[in-house]
Amino acid sequence: MTAPTSCDTDLQRDIVAELSWDPSVPAGQIGVTVKDGVVTLSGHTTSFFGKHAAETAASRVKGVQAIVEHVEVVLNGSTKFHDEDIAAAASLRLGSDGTIPQGAIVPRVEDGWITLLGEVDWHFERDAAERNVRPIAGVVGVVNMITVKPRVDVLDVRESIRSALHRSAFLDRDTVMVAVDGGTVRLTGSVSSIHERDVAEQTALQAAGAVSVVNMLTIA
Repeated sequence: MTAPTSCDTDLQRDIVAELSWDPSVPAGQIGVTVKDGVVTLSGHTTSFFGKHAAETAASRVKGVQAIVEHVEVVLNGSTKFHDEDIAAAASLRLGSDGTIPQGAIVPRVEDGWITLLGEVDWHFERDAAERNVRPIAGVVGVVNMITVKPRVDVLDVRESIRSALHRSAFLDRDTVMVAVDGGTVRLTGSVSSIHERDVAEQTALQAAGAVSVVNMLTIA
């Protein structure tokens, strides 16, 4: 097995520091290895929220090329979580969030896994639904199958995304190319970090009519 490079060692140190700095990441439960900029997270958390927080924190570190996630959610053995209770909590959270259309999303729960089903007008509504159910006690994973209603004006979608990228403080629009086919947005070109790659994708998803993003941006 090839030994990690000094760059990998430095990156590993920075990721560990970021995980330790973020209070939403479970302390001392996440292992980090790095090979050629590819980060592998291992270990366990007692909640899906903590697992997601660890992945998000690692993605913020400059130099991360990709993340392999092997973190397992291990629930507290002394507490019994029933799917019916998780489903009820999910329905309550979704119904209490004024940014989500009432009745548009149905949560389905099986063995602690929540599957979100339905259709919304905007991608931020899809994201809001997932954010609401992540912290629920007993959840071990979330599958977001909510669809966004497509719009027909492809040129308008493309130009609105290009304008949004131009306004972003994190991105150089000239290095990111945008193509739209129906509601699918394809991003090509290069950015300087995985965080910028994520920013470009999230920016594109906020456009009216953007249903999904194929993110082919490379990290230079």
